Amino acid sequence: TKILKAGRLAPTAKDLQPQKIYVIESEEALSKIDKVTPCRYGAPICLLICSDKNIAWKNNDYSSYESDAAIVATHMLLEATNLGLGNIWVRHFDIAEVQKEFNLPSNVVPICLMPLGYASDDYKESPLHNQRKELSETTTYL
Repeated sequence: TKILKAGRLAPTAKDLQPQKIYVIESEEALSKIDKVTPCRYGAPICLLICSDKNIAWKNNDYSSYESDAAIVATHMLLEATNLGLGNIWVRHFDIAEVQKEFNLPSNVVPICLMPLGYASDDYKESPLHNQRKELSETTTYL
């Protein structure tokens, strides 16, 4: 609930809150996740973070649906980490396949999956996980 509340409090364009969060926890639903991605890593819960294109703010040829859901997902990732839960942002899936498996309408677009759980004792972290570029490589002062 704390993770979901963190997403609910995240800022979105004009505060329209187009996010649609699906808590995947049943064996049937988790097997659908396993069909669409190899990246659940045995997590007992997986959040499917989507955005409703019909609700998102639009301006000419721009829609905030994707960035709004990304902000929401980031807030939830940070809260999950704060609570000591292992988590990862997964975008290794086909959008149409996820929409089909979960019977989502075409206006509800999957943005990412977020497996949640406690890391196993033999978990080996990616060597890139804690490597960060120097600020001078990513920041320019004007």
